[in-house]
Amino acid sequence: MPHAVPGRLIGELAYPEISKLLSESSILCLPIGSIEQHGPHLPLNTDVLLAEEFTRRFVVRWGEALDLWQLPTISISLAREHEWAPGTLSLSVQGITALMRDLGREIARAFPSRNLAIVNGHGGNRGILEALAQDMRADFGLNVCVLHPAVWAEIEPDAAIPEIHGGKNETSMMLAIAPQLVRRDRIAQLKHPPKGEAVRKTVLDPAVTWPWTSDDKRIADMGVTGDAAAASAEFGKQLLDRVTEAAGAALTQLRDNRRR
Repeated sequence: MPHAVPGRLIGELAYPEISKLLSESSILCLPIGSIEQHGPHLPLNTDVLLAEEFTRRFVVRWGEALDLWQLPTISISLAREHEWAPGTLSLSVQGITALMRDLGREIARAFPSRNLAIVNGHGGNRGILEALAQDMRADFGLNVCVLHPAVWAEIEPDAAIPEIHGGKNETSMMLAIAPQLVRRDRIAQLKHPPKGEAVRKTVLDPAVTWPWTSDDKRIADMGVTGDAAAASAEFGKQLLDRVTEAAGAALTQLRDNRRR
């Protein structure tokens, strides 16, 4: 029987196909999520599923034009702000640093391409990934960027309740991609939404960093900061389409950075 025609998932390739199908100009896309509480209505692997879906959509939309390939997902990352909740798993700062540095070295060794787009599905990773991107560039010669799709999905920045975690945006996207995992009947348990001013001062103030946690009732209700009751699958599809299109410019810039 003829062998299967490989897709753009690195894990599905056989090793001789790496050098045949990938080149110096290929872009490797690395989804990174988190296993953490997302309120009473969303699963622990919400950020994993979203990171994989963002990456899948990028590859489908831009894969042929920009030669994108999807790496296996990192599912556990830095989620100390959710450690109060059963089921949350978090690496330490030292642990995620070691993991990402080892992976950066291995990517530089194992593939003909050194173009790497990290697709971050968890907001709590942002700071550490920004720092580690510098290491990956300087120490391993990777042409790297970190994409934060949730920022592209934020189309209501002045909403009364900022969409930080488990609210309208994330719940809508999960209703669009995995509705069977959304406990819709439990959304009604969220009865005390936080005040927007407290959230903006504690989480979103660009001048001050606070070590906030999602069990702080000033900024979250049952671990949720946002308006999950306003979520819909239709809105989720709108956000996913917006994110997919927005990624094209960043991925094109990553490709062009390699040529400098």
